[in-house]
Amino acid sequence: MKALGRGAAGRLGRALGRQAPAGIELTALDRTGLDLTDDASIAQGLDAAAPTVVINAAAYTAVDRAESEPDHAHAVNAAGVGALARACGARGIRLIHVSTDFVFDGSLGRPYRPDDPPHPLSVYGASKLEGERQVQAQAGLDWRIVRTAWVYAPEGHNFVRTMLRLFAERPTVRVVADQVGSPTSAASLADCLWRAALEGGTPAILHFTDAGVASWYDFAQAIYEEGRALGLVRDPVEVVPIATEDYPTPARRPSYSVLDKRPAVDRLGLRPVHWRENLRTVLRSIRELGA
Repeated sequence: MKALGRGAAGRLGRALGRQAPAGIELTALDRTGLDLTDDASIAQGLDAAAPTVVINAAAYTAVDRAESEPDHAHAVNAAGVGALARACGARGIRLIHVSTDFVFDGSLGRPYRPDDPPHPLSVYGASKLEGERQVQAQAGLDWRIVRTAWVYAPEGHNFVRTMLRLFAERPTVRVVADQVGSPTSAASLADCLWRAALEGGTPAILHFTDAGVASWYDFAQAIYEEGRALGLVRDPVEVVPIATEDYPTPARRPSYSVLDKRPAVDRLGLRPVHWRENLRTVLRSIRELGA
């Protein structure tokens, strides 16, 4: 079976490449190979790879910068996704599209189900929601939308790498404690996406994260503790919890964006691992990489 992964250079794209199932012929493309803002590039990339399924892990993810670049965010996350969906539909290609917890406002007070009404607080979240709607609007397209949250990996720019850098630079690190979600290893998300790509069900929105719940402060404290145990953090650091109002950002973020993944778990036969266990695995990989 032939598959095309868009977003090859990102943390999730790399995980998809490492975890491609046996029998999958994967073509991994970055923007130079398939530009979501260029219809001709999309057509050329799809026709050259001739895949049965496309996994779109590419996105404009600069959440704060999107507030001052709404046209750019929309071009990639909404219009570009729509163009990809139309091209896949015209060719009979299944599309697996990755979306985000930021389509919700965090006010519900319980884990969000796939059918809960979205209400994004930011330009980024709104652009991702519009991308979802573009996918769903393509008549005859075989699609799956997988919403996830707080994705990290051994490489690339992500919260885990940022915290390790700050722990090496500062004796005190302040982290927001009143935003709650579920950290998610790119490796476990990649497994979910491959299962969605290969299963024979009908179009659906699915939620997937690692098991467990944490605030950003909880996550940072765990990175510090596990990093110290593995020798990745050399000196003692105080991790201090702060409120969102004490760390203002251009984009508003949901205060509670835990996702209900039970439908995806049941449908795809997943066994979510607790986020702290996956964190240890990623930190060991970082140590092995020497980075």
